[in-house]
Amino acid sequence: MNFPLVTTQWLADNLANKNLVLLDASMSKVIGTTPIVYDQPVFIPSARKLDLEGNFCDLNSAMIHAFPTEEQFTEKARNLGINTESIVIIYDNQGVYSAPRAWWIFQAMGHESTFVLDGGLPKWLAELREAVSSMAKPNELGDIRGVLQPDRVCDSSYLLKELDAERVTAVDARSAERFSGAAPEPREGVRSGHVPGSQNLPFSEVLSGHSFKSTEQLKAVFSCLVPHENQQTVFSCGSGITACIILMAAVIAGHQNNVLYDGSWADWGSNPSLPVATLD
Repeated sequence: MNFPLVTTQWLADNLANKNLVLLDASMSKVIGTTPIVYDQPVFIPSARKLDLEGNFCDLNSAMIHAFPTEEQFTEKARNLGINTESIVIIYDNQGVYSAPRAWWIFQAMGHESTFVLDGGLPKWLAELREAVSSMAKPNELGDIRGVLQPDRVCDSSYLLKELDAERVTAVDARSAERFSGAAPEPREGVRSGHVPGSQNLPFSEVLSGHSFKSTEQLKAVFSCLVPHENQQTVFSCGSGITACIILMAAVIAGHQNNVLYDGSWADWGSNPSLPVATLD
């Protein structure tokens, strides 16, 4: 997998590339951080809307924010005009929040040439770069085809089995208060606490302002959590969105054996048959 980030300068220099597809993956609801609220719609020129909460979410699944099916991904990505040779750049309006989730969907569906704009819209605007009030629409359908890479997404049964066998490291992106069980979960029917044996890395700890911390800083963070770069690491959060922030941080730090627990705590915490740990 290539380095997952591009800079605002790189994007500005390459916006005219006919193979580049720019996607805005902003979400309507932001949890775990104070959201940036805009007075009016504002986008990077040529950006197309990637609907993470609808088109790229399996709404037939019982899980919140479930991964799209291969067929769904293929249809919706083609509707965005994405081809097999497209260079896909994804950003969001919070800096780094939901773009890594969209990036991991594309990676897991086999489209390696997908990257995230570090700093997103806030950094772009702070640099006084051009912005527009509406999003673009593709001129024609693309030919991309999604094929799910099964080693990039897992469920609760896999995580439970692998943790019991001590073959994986599990890292949770929720706040320390939610991880410890001191704070209630925002979703009704979900228990407080965390997956037994998992470690806590609140997603804010891999960020500096609106961007990721440096590669050297992230290497230091993950050297404490995951001593070996080839160790398989399973990432989770509340519902599979912010887990992708720390998963991307792990990739930046050089860790390649990464898996998303898509259901995350909303799935685990609502299943009474699964064990729960708290920090007393």
